[in-house]
Amino acid sequence: MGFLSTFFGILGFGIGIPLGLLVGFFLFIYSEAKDAKEPVIRPLYELDSTSLQDLLPEIPLWVKNPDYDRVDWLNKFISDMWPSLDKAICSTIRSTAQPIFEEYIGKFQIKAIEFKNLSLGTLPPAIFGLKVYETNEKELVMEPAFRWAGNPNIVLGIKLLSLQITVQLVDLQIFAAPRITLKPLVPTFPCFANIVVSLMEKPHVDFGIKILGGDIMSIPGLYRFVQETIKKQIASLYLWPQTLEIPILDASILGVKKPVGILHVNVVRAHKLLKMDLFGTSDPYVKLSLNGDRLPAKKTTIKRTNLNPEWNEKFKLIVKDPPTQVLQLEVYDWDKVGAHDKLGMQLVPLKQLTPYETKEFKLDLLKSSSLSEPQNQKRRGQIELELTFVPFKADSIKISDPVGGYGKKESGISRASDNEVVGGAGLLSVTIQGAEDVEGERHNNPYAIVIFRGEQKKTKMIKKTRDPTWNEEFQFMLEEPPLDDKIYIEVMSKRTRISFRSKDSLGFVEINLNDVVHNGRINQKYNLINSKNGVLHVEIRWTTV
Repeated sequence: MGFLSTFFGILGFGIGIPLGLLVGFFLFIYSEAKDAKEPVIRPLYELDSTSLQDLLPEIPLWVKNPDYDRVDWLNKFISDMWPSLDKAICSTIRSTAQPIFEEYIGKFQIKAIEFKNLSLGTLPPAIFGLKVYETNEKELVMEPAFRWAGNPNIVLGIKLLSLQITVQLVDLQIFAAPRITLKPLVPTFPCFANIVVSLMEKPHVDFGIKILGGDIMSIPGLYRFVQETIKKQIASLYLWPQTLEIPILDASILGVKKPVGILHVNVVRAHKLLKMDLFGTSDPYVKLSLNGDRLPAKKTTIKRTNLNPEWNEKFKLIVKDPPTQVLQLEVYDWDKVGAHDKLGMQLVPLKQLTPYETKEFKLDLLKSSSLSEPQNQKRRGQIELELTFVPFKADSIKISDPVGGYGKKESGISRASDNEVVGGAGLLSVTIQGAEDVEGERHNNPYAIVIFRGEQKKTKMIKKTRDPTWNEEFQFMLEEPPLDDKIYIEVMSKRTRISFRSKDSLGFVEINLNDVVHNGRINQKYNLINSKNGVLHVEIRWTTV
């Protein structure tokens, strides 16, 4: 008897435990939920300290943090627009998921995959606060904190052999605090070119999945595993400083192009030019320019009474778009009185050049660039020149951390050490963005003067304002880095009428360029010297070749 009782006891324990777990699991999944009771609503002053601490995570950020703004108007807008947003988002999901589904059809015995139902439900997400950053860049940075406890109806049908399997997503909850950056701001609707999104912390994502009517997330251990896996995957893709960049405007229509290299031009000589003067000779010189460049054209020296001049003069031109830009050469006969006579011209597309390779050209001069011009058949002489395109180094444009430390793409480029050798020719670009609170004693018509190594450049004058916006760029080509140089910028005001004292200084600033060389770029606001509250916004870049 002792042996039999022991045997049946072990048998009952071995069968009863699995059977009990199986029955309990099915009862847990398929049992009807009890009716929820109405919550008890009480004022905050009636709650004790423990209840307040439990309630604190649910309080909106605009209550706890003064940096966040209340955006009830935006929540109202989303609520009213939600039925239309639901249809638009679901349509995008269908079109995006369809190619992915087609890749799996025919694999793993899968015959078909399709959405049976796809709706985000009737409950829209709510924004609990919005924080907007003020930066020196041409961008808008904001951080909304939103929560979505939705009731979506998403049912996916999978036909596996002859078996129809339905997968349903239920009880979806998403809590996230993304950083959304609209940049760069441009004068083309919708006034920004890209949307850059990154997450400031791991999001909270909670949901249930029903397969054939059973909630598989109720399986012990599976729920936590899925939660952690989703958080890790999202964090690896979009957690700051990783970003998701969504292009809005085509880069070709923005009209904002940065220099990409320098074109070295050596005007060698010309042959058999036209005789324009009374004594059967000419006084030739050459003008050089790139299309799309608003900088003044370069000029060679004038060769007096010479139809076969030799110059051997070298110039540097800033290139912004090699595939489309064209070098324009114009040969003129200098006249002491009146307009100079045009001897001929020629065009050289930069796409004919190979970077770092010097190419020689011997070109016939034409009357104009029009192919239908009949006078192009007339011989006007030839011009010889040498062209070399030298692009900037890819790692010479470093992005420094902006004021306030807001997010951006990982550049992987760090600041050069003071002991690191920084050499080579390059381009110094100075952009005068604008000024704030500049005030003159007699008038406020501000403009800015930039002085560097004895060369002076000036912005346009803006009348009757204390907060001018210029956004003008000036460029200086240098043979060596300006490590020990300073750039002098002064804001002036000019009286529009005739006066004995027509100009006033509204303040100045001297900027040491050592940091610009090591960082590649600075973008800061400087307090103007000799100004009560004046501030000048300047962006300076150093790009090496």
